[in-house]
Amino acid sequence: MAELDGRTALVTGGTSGIGLAVVRRFAAEGAHVVVAGRSEERLAAVREELGDAVTVVRADVASPADLDALFAAVAARGGGLDAVFANAGGGEFAALEDVTWEHFTGIFEANVGGTIFTVQKALPLLNPGASIVLTGSNIDVKGSPSFSVYAASKAAIRSFARSWAAELVGRGVRVNAIAPGPIATPGLSGLAAEPEQAAALLEGLAAGVPMGRLGTPEEIADTVLYLASPRSSYVTGAEFYVDGGASQI
Repeated sequence: MAELDGRTALVTGGTSGIGLAVVRRFAAEGAHVVVAGRSEERLAAVREELGDAVTVVRADVASPADLDALFAAVAARGGGLDAVFANAGGGEFAALEDVTWEHFTGIFEANVGGTIFTVQKALPLLNPGASIVLTGSNIDVKGSPSFSVYAASKAAIRSFARSWAAELVGRGVRVNAIAPGPIATPGLSGLAAEPEQAAALLEGLAAGVPMGRLGTPEEIADTVLYLASPRSSYVTGAEFYVDGGASQI
């Protein structure tokens, strides 16, 4: 039997990179996946690829109205939620002297606010034994020039995993976080201003990983599947570093 057979999962930021890899993995393991993303075109591509295994909903997690519509769609399906992968978010470089209010609020509204209110609105729909997985980053324990606001937002995600795990344990709901290192995704390449800069960025990031390479979205998806499945039934409040040893060695 597939690991998520008959279960319903929600994945935000599910149309590219890590989110899309998790959607594919969950669907392959028998789950029906509600996929939230901002791009109608990408959502249509996911629907075409995975068919009836998914329900796609256009939603920006930084928009309260979009979140209301997303969870109305989840509720309308019936059956509640067995797994939530709160993954949507992003960031960009800005040295301290260049940080603007817009830079700060844009990152925190998506990464912090979007995570808070995604999980909050999921609460009434969570089935007993449900699993919540949050996307953090190994940068929450590292220093990175010009990436301080993003790093702070991911440190908040780590704190949420601990606090919400304690708060929801009485309901039988587990909360954990993943902390990826540099992963070969469009979002990582997009941090560079020009394509030629992207190649240099990726090469430099890979050089800083003890394993000597970038990770793949599929490697992150394997970890998320573990945390979303009954195999991790005795794991809550944890943060899993999936970064080729970059934060540990």
